[in-house]
Amino acid sequence: MDHLTKSASRLVEEHNAVSDTNSFSKIIPALMKKGLENANLSMFSEEKKNELLNAAAEEYIKRNQVVDAIKVFMMTGNKKRLIEVGDDHVKVGLFSHAIEAYKLAGDQDRLTKVGDKCLENGHITEAIAAYKIIGDQDRLNKVGDYCLEKGKIDFAIEVYAALDNKTKLNALGDKCYVEKNYMYAHKAYAMGQEKDKLNRVGDEFMKMGLLANALKSFEVAGNEMMVQFIKENFSEKNLTERVYV
Repeated sequence: MDHLTKSASRLVEEHNAVSDTNSFSKIIPALMKKGLENANLSMFSEEKKNELLNAAAEEYIKRNQVVDAIKVFMMTGNKKRLIEVGDDHVKVGLFSHAIEAYKLAGDQDRLTKVGDKCLENGHITEAIAAYKIIGDQDRLNKVGDYCLEKGKIDFAIEVYAALDNKTKLNALGDKCYVEKNYMYAHKAYAMGQEKDKLNRVGDEFMKMGLLANALKSFEVAGNEMMVQFIKENFSEKNLTERVYV
């Protein structure tokens, strides 16, 4: 008899849950069209409001609007669903969504693991993002060194800049300068705040006729004399034709 009572109670709970879901399903599309941020839910209790918002987030998931769903789950403090969304997206290799979900859930262990997985599979941008969030300097340094080995100079610069590692930035700038890769040399020296070496890069750009690039290097270096010289002696057209720095 006791087990029948428990079964009946469970069935009532499930029925009520289904009823709530069904009622939500009729109004959620209209609320989403209006914009959840514009909806007035002040008349609901906190519990009921969160139920409604979580149901809307589930609808976003169905529509593959993952970023919107993650934002709503954050609003309701639904860490359980944030982690589940993260786990689901790791499985299919959509690491950026997973990292955002784990970040908002505050799950540092999962962020570390997904960062390691991204690095292992060559997803450098995502690995950097995960390690930045948890502030793991050792792992970030390893990513920077890995990027150098693989010739991914832009990623290496990004990592060392995130670590504020001026020693490695300037060493990398020197390497790029010797190899005549002046654009990366500029970027590394700029991040490393190496003004004298930026002037040297600016001189090289001048010799190559890349006046806009030279102007950028001299501006970052604070070389007012050369900035004035270029601006007063060359046309606007010369100064807009710039190879990206």
